Amino acid sequence: MNGQPQVRRFVVGTAIAGTVFIAIGAFWLSFTALADLARRSGIDDAQAWAWPLIVDGIIVVATVAVVALAGQRAAWYPWLLLMAGALVSVTANAIHAIVAADADVPAVLAASVAAVPPLVLLAITHLTVVLTRARPAGPSEQSLAEPAPEPIPAVEVEPVAEANPPASGREVAVVLRDEGWSNKRIARHVGVHPSTVGRWLGARTSPIAITATADTEGTQP
Repeated sequence: MNGQPQVRRFVVGTAIAGTVFIAIGAFWLSFTALADLARRSGIDDAQAWAWPLIVDGIIVVATVAVVALAGQRAAWYPWLLLMAGALVSVTANAIHAIVAADADVPAVLAASVAAVPPLVLLAITHLTVVLTRARPAGPSEQSLAEPAPEPIPAVEVEPVAEANPPASGREVAVVLRDEGWSNKRIARHVGVHPSTVGRWLGARTSPIAITATADTEGTQP
């Protein structure tokens, strides 16, 4: 299992090296043909070399842009430049072959042979970019590209304080009695019969009476 990524990287690296070598050869053939055509068209020898750089250079740049912008709306523009550059390069190479070929060589044959380098340059440039982008990342690169997940902070839950239980009617009656309220007023405030308030207050000093009063609270009207 550990050897498979290494073999894959070796294969991809070899393919990239081969495509670069072929691209250089195709570019050189197209360069010399287009430079000669530029000289035959009246461009000075000192400037003729720039014309093939412009024509074939746009193929390389547009191919890289097409791959980089794949799936985006802006990709239509590099596609347009790529097709225009390829059309100009193929046509110019074919014209040069027809003009420079011997008289006994058919024009179709000369044009077909001359069209191969720019077409190969177009295809091989695209392949090189695709191979470069598809190269798998090593373990160290993957560890850098994929950050470790951050630990989830522990959340401390504070215990909910229990609310104070509501005071009973007897406790309210005792407090109000200490404040000077009458039994009738306390009974109206608490909502019980005045006799019940009297039993509550009378049983304050007797634990047995308090227990009996608590047992009979629910039976009073």
